[in-house]
Amino acid sequence: MIAKFCGATTEAEIAEMAAAGADLVGLWHGVPGGRAELTAARLTDLASLALAGGGLRPMLVTFSSDTRALLAAVTAARLPGVQLHGFQPPGTVGALRRDGPPGLEIVKVLHLRDGVCLEERLTGAYERAGADCFLLDTATADGRVGSTAEPLADAAVVALADRTGLPFLLAGGLRADNAGDFAQTRAHPRFLGIDVDSAARDGNGPLRADRARAVVHAWRTV
Repeated sequence: MIAKFCGATTEAEIAEMAAAGADLVGLWHGVPGGRAELTAARLTDLASLALAGGGLRPMLVTFSSDTRALLAAVTAARLPGVQLHGFQPPGTVGALRRDGPPGLEIVKVLHLRDGVCLEERLTGAYERAGADCFLLDTATADGRVGSTAEPLADAAVVALADRTGLPFLLAGGLRADNAGDFAQTRAHPRFLGIDVDSAARDGNGPLRADRARAVVHAWRTV
């Protein structure tokens, strides 16, 4: 099971996530007003640090649809993957697949509000454009997406996964103590793993190895 932790902004957080046994660390760039937004230079620095350790893969997390800027960031930071967390059209996926470096992993987030996928009519187009996997996350009633700390319903996750054809990651309020609430999701043949932010922190504090390790342990052993 893949474990991704999102929103690192410091060298210490990169080291903490590596120590926790994480597989991926999300680095925000192109998230206007985001609390973990990084400049292009800072993105490159933190990505280089993660890559140097050998066990932790950095992933660009972005709301941007500017493929030229995204490809420039990916190239400069030698990023192996991009997570499109906004409402980018399938054309953005296609451009990244066509013009990006070989092997670039493209993750497209699908947002669910009250069990309804806001991008439902586009899922097939994302697949045809070249997305490698989906990430299923919460869209709140007041319009927030990303780092909402609000979990999805297990049944809604599985229902959407069954209507799509790609492997998927799960996000949205995932913690060590609610791994047991997602038995159907964890049993799904295309379930890849989890994407976590809030549960690996104390409040709005930095990512911590002990909290991240507890989440990884719970989800891998429940």
